[in-house]
Amino acid sequence: MGCFGFLKMLMFVFNGVIFLAGAGVLGVGIWVKVDGASFTKLLDSVSPDLSQVVNVGYLCIAVGLVLLVMGFLGCCGAMKESKCMLLLFFIIVLLVFVAQVAGAVVVLAFSSLADIIVAQVGNVAKDSLEKDYGKQADITAVWNTTMKQLKCCGFNNYTDFTSSPFRNYTGNYPEQCCKSMANCTLSEAEKSKIDGCYKAILDFLKDNGKILGAVALGIAGLEIAAMVVSMVLYCHIDSK
Repeated sequence: MGCFGFLKMLMFVFNGVIFLAGAGVLGVGIWVKVDGASFTKLLDSVSPDLSQVVNVGYLCIAVGLVLLVMGFLGCCGAMKESKCMLLLFFIIVLLVFVAQVAGAVVVLAFSSLADIIVAQVGNVAKDSLEKDYGKQADITAVWNTTMKQLKCCGFNNYTDFTSSPFRNYTGNYPEQCCKSMANCTLSEAEKSKIDGCYKAILDFLKDNGKILGAVALGIAGLEIAAMVVSMVLYCHIDSK
C-alpha cells in the first residue's frame, strides 16, 4: 500500500467514526423529540433532576446532521476519489475551524469587558431564580442539577432565592444551600455559607483550564490534519 492508499484508508476510518458518531447523536435527538416519555423515564432512572431537560433534542439533531454530512463526504470522497466531495469536506471542516478560532479571538478581545458580561449574565440568572425557580419545572431542574453537581447555591449565594416562588411556597431555601439535612431555613442558609455557582464555575475552569485547553488544541489539530489530508488527496487526484 502506497502513501496515497494509506491516506485514503486513514480518511475512510477517521470519517467512518465521525459518521457513526453522527448517526448515534442524530438517533438520540430524534428519539428525544419523537418519544420524549421514554427518554424522560430513562433520565429519571439516572437522575430525577434531569428528567425535565428534554430540549436537547434539536441540538442533537443539528450536531448529528453535521457529523453525518462530514463523515459521508470524507469517506466517499476518499474511497471514490471524488474531488467535489473532498472539497466540500474541506470547506465544512474549515468553517468549523474558523468558527472556533473566531470564538477564541472574541473571548480574548473582549476579556476587558468580562465584568460587564458577568454582570449581565448574573442579572439574567438572578431574574430566572426570582421569577421561575419553583414555578417552571425545566428551569428548576436545570438549577437543581447545576447546584447539586457543583455543590453551589444560586448564582451569587442563597439570597438569590429570597423572592423566588420556591421560597414563597415552602418558606425555605433549596437544600443545596444548607450543609445540614434539615429544612434549609434562612438561619441555616446564612450559617452554611455555600458559595454561589458563579464562583464554583470559575473555580472549575481554573482547576481544569489546562485539560480544556489540551482538548481544544487536540480538536484543532485533528481538524487541521483532516484538511491537509483532504487537500493532499484532492491534489493527487487532480494530477492523475
